[in-house]
Amino acid sequence: MAAEAEVGSEASAKKGIPKLFLIIGAAAVVVLLGGAGLFFMMSSSGSAEAAATEGHGGAAGEVHDTFIFNLPPMMVNLNSTEGTAPSFMKLTVGLEVADEHMMTEIQPRLPKVIDAFQVYMRELRKSDLEGSAGIYRLKEELLRRVNLSIYPAQVESVLFKEILVQ
Repeated sequence: MAAEAEVGSEASAKKGIPKLFLIIGAAAVVVLLGGAGLFFMMSSSGSAEAAATEGHGGAAGEVHDTFIFNLPPMMVNLNSTEGTAPSFMKLTVGLEVADEHMMTEIQPRLPKVIDAFQVYMRELRKSDLEGSAGIYRLKEELLRRVNLSIYPAQVESVLFKEILVQ
């Protein structure tokens, strides 16, 4: 009986060893996959940051300054159909420019800019300004008109400070 007990314990020990190797192997695979995933995630975010820095044209610590040229507030009658109450729009705009030199180039051309804005805005209807899409179209059209008015100088963006439609 002692011989049978020895054979039985050896058989159970042989069955336990492959299970142990399977568990250790599975744990090693999980750790390797986790490490590889972490490596790829870190390397892809690092290259995205580098691409973003390169896209802005400078070193990581470089700051691109812009200047804001403020226009006086404008108030215009909006185009209305007969039988409807007249609508008004009050608009305060800032122009984003690249440097101070651009601000001095805009100053003498300011009457042309305001005229271009006024002519365009008087033809707008209240319905043209509804929703974010209407405001976006207004912004893009004002940017186009200001750049035509001050050519060869150029404005980077039109910034709305106040929009009031009544």
